[in-house]
Amino acid sequence: MFSDLNFLVQPGTWLQVTGPNGCGKTSLLRMICGLLEPAEGIIRWQGVNIRSLGEEYFTALTYLGHRNGIKDELTSIENLRCSSGLSGVEVSQQATANILQEVGLGARERLSARLLSEGQRRRLALARLCVAGTALWVLDEVLTSLDREAIALVQSLIMKHLDNGGIAIIATHQDLDLSAGSFQRIQLSL
Repeated sequence: MFSDLNFLVQPGTWLQVTGPNGCGKTSLLRMICGLLEPAEGIIRWQGVNIRSLGEEYFTALTYLGHRNGIKDELTSIENLRCSSGLSGVEVSQQATANILQEVGLGARERLSARLLSEGQRRRLALARLCVAGTALWVLDEVLTSLDREAIALVQSLIMKHLDNGGIAIIATHQDLDLSAGSFQRIQLSL
C-alpha cells in the first residue's frame, strides 16, 4: 500500500497513476471514488472532504473500474440507458443509438451484452463517458481489451473531457498519448 501521498488535480488536468501490480492503484482510485475509506488522511473535492459532500460529490464523478459494469442479459442500448438512468441522466433511444455508433457498437446495439467480445464490452462501458457530463473521470485500466481504434477513441474522449475543463485520474500500465490538458503522474511502489 502507499503512504504520505498528497496531490492536487486542477480542471483540465489528467493524472496517471502507475506502479506494479498490487501496489495499490485500484485501492487509491476506489478511495478517490469514496468506495474505500483511507486508513489516514482526507480526500477533498473542491476543498471539502468527500465524506461530507455525499451525493454532491458522487454525481460529479464517473468511475470505470476493471470490470465493465454491464448486465449480460441486457442489450447495449438497454445497458447504456439503464446506467445513465441510475446516474440521473435521461438519454433517448436515438441518442443512445448515436453514442453506441460513436463507440463502434452501432451494428451490435440490439445484441445481448453476453454476445459481445471483451473489447466490445469495454466499448459499451466507455459509452457511459459520452453521456456522463461529470467533471471527474476515474478510470482503472481503461485500455484493457481494446484494439488500436478503440484506444484512439478513449484518447479522443479523454482529450475532449480535458478541453472542456474536466479532470481525469487514470490508472494504467500503458502510455496514453494525450495532447490535451496538463499532465501529472504518481508512481506507486510495493
